[in-house]
Amino acid sequence: MTADLEHVRALSLQENGLATISTTRADGTVHSSVVNAGVFDDPVTGKPGVALVALGSAYKLKLLRATGHATLTFRRGWDWLSVTGKTHLIGPDDPDAAFDPAGLPTLLRDVFKAATGTHDDWAEYDRVMAAERRVAVFVAAEKIIGNR
Repeated sequence: MTADLEHVRALSLQENGLATISTTRADGTVHSSVVNAGVFDDPVTGKPGVALVALGSAYKLKLLRATGHATLTFRRGWDWLSVTGKTHLIGPDDPDAAFDPAGLPTLLRDVFKAATGTHDDWAEYDRVMAAERRVAVFVAAEKIIGNR
């Protein structure tokens, strides 16, 4: 079966954007955690894929910086899809010369919304994201597998 990002989007929306992100540690073991993610094109490379907002001090960011690769798995009941690919980070500790840092608050909002997030006070959201040094994480959809 061939899965695509529209299948991923439909499945992610059914589960409020909940997904498991997995990457590897230096010893080759797998590190996984649950995140909110959604379908989102990388704003610099234009590559289609999925994205999430991560806490600046998250262990997964340390690993993603080292490996540059991740898999996100979305599931609802028995249906599941995994998106695997290279990662691209944009944040206060992960600047990209091709991305204007002044656009980071809007980018974090847009990624959060793609992952089904909502907020009653966007100014407060922006303040917390900056204080926590939040990072936008993009995973290129190089491979999509699943049972859908």
